[in-house]
Amino acid sequence: MPPIRPLLTAATLIVLGTAPLAAQTSANDAPQPPATMTEHHGMKHHGKHHGPMARLTVGGQGQAITQPDLATINLGVSTRAATAAEAMAQNADAQAKVIETLKAEGIEARDIQTAGLNLTPVMDYSDNGQPPKLTGYAAQNSVTVRVRDIAGLGTVLDKLIASGANEVSGITFSREDMTATEDEARMKAVADARRRAETMAEAAGMKLGPLMALSDVPMDSGPMPMPRMAMAAEAKMGGAPIEAGELAVTTNVTAVYALRPADAPDAPEGMDMPEGEAEAAPAN
Repeated sequence: MPPIRPLLTAATLIVLGTAPLAAQTSANDAPQPPATMTEHHGMKHHGKHHGPMARLTVGGQGQAITQPDLATINLGVSTRAATAAEAMAQNADAQAKVIETLKAEGIEARDIQTAGLNLTPVMDYSDNGQPPKLTGYAAQNSVTVRVRDIAGLGTVLDKLIASGANEVSGITFSREDMTATEDEARMKAVADARRRAETMAEAAGMKLGPLMALSDVPMDSGPMPMPRMAMAAEAKMGGAPIEAGELAVTTNVTAVYALRPADAPDAPEGMDMPEGEAEAAPAN
């Protein structure tokens, strides 16, 4: 047994001496990251602006003109009688003649809509200090009518009045489909926004960059009637002429452009946007 202890001690010393060498070899054998990763990362962001980019927000307005093709009339019949039943019966007969006349003039049923039906007592307040007296009843029936033949509007009105219509509260003109006119106004608004942006960028000694956002500002109201400068469309039959005029549609947009130094070279398409910025926001 005594000779074995020296042998174990020597073996232990050999193992401890070789451990640092093994650790160094393992460290040297570990895979190193490729040298091209840093270069690739740099190429990925080539052409991008890492610093803040100046922006310019402008508004644009466009207007388009069109001709109306639809007239809307509010008209009705008012009658008065001693009793409520008699007033309503007389009113119904008169209104039936008015609607019959409308259909005879080519007005479709879908363009005729009842707008109001009223029955009210008629009181006499002439006796001072005395309670009012009931003298009868008044019935009123009104309809809203859309006339698509504007040229024949005057003729239609004359025949309606002859048939018993004794109330006409107003005429408005519109166009059934305004899509093409609204699109024309939007195109003009976008062009106006770019023109303003170019002018402001030049005045500031900068160069207009790419469009970063574009939004459509909702319209507060519909088409506005305008007097026609040339010949007005007239429809007359013995009475006052009916002039349709024109309709104007106004559209507003908001655009955001990037600004670049005036001496900056023109960058390729899509290469001069700051990281994380969208080219353009979709219109509302």
